[in-house]
Amino acid sequence: MSSLFLHRVSFASKEKTIDDLLENKKSNMVKLCCRKYSSNATISNELSSHLSELTVLPTMSKRIPLPALTSVGIKEVALNGKVKEEMKPKEMVFSDGIGIVRFLRGKVFLITGATGFLAKVLIEKILRTVPDVGKIYVLMKAKDKEVAMERLKKEIINTELFKRVHQSHGKSHQAFMLNKLVAVVGNVCESNLGMEVDLADSLVNEVDIVVNSAGNTTFDERFDVSLSTNTLGPCRVLSFAKKCKKLLVFVHVSTAYANGERQGVILEKPFSIGDSIAREKASLECPVRFIPPLDVDAELKRALDTMDDSQADIVSHKMKELGLERARNYGWQDTYVFSKAMAEMMIDSQREDIPVVIIRPSVIVGTYKEPIPGWIEGIRMMDPVILSYGKGELTGFPSDPKGVLDTVPADMVVNAILAATVKHASMRKPGLSIYQIASSVANPLVFEDLFSYLFQYFCSSPYMDLNRRPINVQRMKVFNSIDDFNTHIQTEAVQKSEDSKGRMSRRRIKDH
Repeated sequence: MSSLFLHRVSFASKEKTIDDLLENKKSNMVKLCCRKYSSNATISNELSSHLSELTVLPTMSKRIPLPALTSVGIKEVALNGKVKEEMKPKEMVFSDGIGIVRFLRGKVFLITGATGFLAKVLIEKILRTVPDVGKIYVLMKAKDKEVAMERLKKEIINTELFKRVHQSHGKSHQAFMLNKLVAVVGNVCESNLGMEVDLADSLVNEVDIVVNSAGNTTFDERFDVSLSTNTLGPCRVLSFAKKCKKLLVFVHVSTAYANGERQGVILEKPFSIGDSIAREKASLECPVRFIPPLDVDAELKRALDTMDDSQADIVSHKMKELGLERARNYGWQDTYVFSKAMAEMMIDSQREDIPVVIIRPSVIVGTYKEPIPGWIEGIRMMDPVILSYGKGELTGFPSDPKGVLDTVPADMVVNAILAATVKHASMRKPGLSIYQIASSVANPLVFEDLFSYLFQYFCSSPYMDLNRRPINVQRMKVFNSIDDFNTHIQTEAVQKSEDSKGRMSRRRIKDH
């Protein structure tokens, strides 16, 4: 049973039956309740304004007509059906917020990186909350259409993430999803996104919203690979988006860590060609230290030249070293965030007169609530640390105990993407807007608190070893110095080796 107040309900029809609505009297105020899966009364994330002619059935099976609530102030509705004025009258306002669901009805999406963690949550949210969306074209790597369709079914349609969509549509869920989702063979690393010419020509006449979620998240990736996917890839998607005749907005998913080594309050400010974190820091020094402007084209040429000059067996290693060197030279900590920052620069310089939104999430973790609490795919971000600790393999960690791990649940990132998308698509004004989705100010996760939570969790719900015995964990030791952490790891390794030798000796003695 889900309970909700009048202004939080949207109704498919004007009159409800006794099976749909129950009445609950509290301080003479009517509170409506509806069954969770009722087809007549549904919870809506948007405030409904369609409440003018409404009938409520009290327990005595007598119909009580409610007044047209859109034309009155806040009132109390007694069970006798009469309206009683509130002592302090206020105007009742019904609002659709920014009207996300209403706006997205009938809209056609093109989403890249669609089989990735975040994009899947985005697609699920759209299909579940806006079932009358137009089409969602999902770009995916595949050798042909048949393979793309297999990936669509295996990696999206038939996954646990879409369980609620399946429940909503019952036996027809697959037909529904195949009608809405269209697998497109393509690759952001290729010109025209690697799409067939006829299909590309068709899409430019259909697509309303383009969301680029494709990316390579390996921190120390080869410089040439990272540039092709993370820097030039978004440019290719943007180039295609600008051809779309009905385009309302282009959305690019970047990262909050594109801000590199910036400190303190970080503004939602776009990067321009020539910007760099090192240049910003040098401008604040006295005397001012000269840092040359960052030239993205020059970085691309440098990567190509390095590849041409290197032997095949060492090119991969040299490319990884080059990426880290160039990133740190300009004030970014690794190749991944450096390439993402350069993508933002290129988007700003090439966007022309279309609305562009850049989303900068921090560390994206499992879902908070939707569609499944705690859902995550694969072993990501902090997961290896947590699992190693729970298995007794990791007993220390190098960090500031008071340091903050900035994480944000995937469903909150998706909500922000949709809100920003609709806001700027509905405005239809050229421009670039940045949204940083992070938690460190509003709800910081401090390392020492995280390790305390983990200790409590694994004490109450321990991992089991191969013999089904619980693995006992100790409180995580936190080291401010990487040298101290390395010493701790080495000491533990020696101790474990000695313990292992001791066990083997005892077994031999026992066997003899």
